[in-house]
Amino acid sequence: MAKIQAARRLARRLRQCGGRRSWTLARASRYDCGLECALPCGASLLEPVNASDPDHALAPPLLVAEALCFQRGDEPVFGPMNLSLNPGDVLMVEGDNGSGKTSLLRVLAGLLEPSAGSISRSDRAEAGPGALAYLGHNGGLKFDLSARENLRFAARLNGLRKGTSIASSLKSVGLEGFEDTPLRFLSAGQRKRAALAGVLIAPAALWLLDEPYANLDHSGHVLVNRLLETHSSRGGAALITSHGLIQPAVARLSRVRMECVHA
Repeated sequence: MAKIQAARRLARRLRQCGGRRSWTLARASRYDCGLECALPCGASLLEPVNASDPDHALAPPLLVAEALCFQRGDEPVFGPMNLSLNPGDVLMVEGDNGSGKTSLLRVLAGLLEPSAGSISRSDRAEAGPGALAYLGHNGGLKFDLSARENLRFAARLNGLRKGTSIASSLKSVGLEGFEDTPLRFLSAGQRKRAALAGVLIAPAALWLLDEPYANLDHSGHVLVNRLLETHSSRGGAALITSHGLIQPAVARLSRVRMECVHA
């Protein structure tokens, strides 16, 4: 009886923040709806701050990879590679299909074991389970859930960046009015925007984004540029991949190109 009463109290709280579909997810995850109400819905999360902060220049690199190699079986995929990402850096890794861009991001994210070499991160990039934000091709989204529910689930797992809210992040990426629509009814571009909103709320200094411009129109490309510029200005760093067809308008952008090494 006590469990039923507690569930009813939680249901009443969550209906105030998002309706019945919010309750469906919360029933499984015991999500505390107070996270979503941390910031007014009209606030923008895409306003860069002073990029000349001296603390950024003095901080150690967020990511360093030395002599990094990866192979599947006896077939090399990439390497050896040396990479370094300092606070404020945006590095775009370009290359054709099969050059190993996605494998590189998965290795850096800890999803694959390198064949050789080393990876180190600063304390700022190891602050907690959500300190590294990884965006893959599929966005890590559940299509039966709405954008709001997907972000609630992510916030429950990884936490929420200070000064952000789920409602404001969805508005910032252009999903106002589609917050509670199941993702299966949204376009590929809208799903990508939902995935980018998840990156925006993550308490992560280091972003690893695989093809963040894919499936987006011109306004979506501008959105990604603003996300990267804002994150950079706040002392974060990002590594993104591209086929080389996009020219990001980001101040501290550098490029590295990967070539196919298959025999």
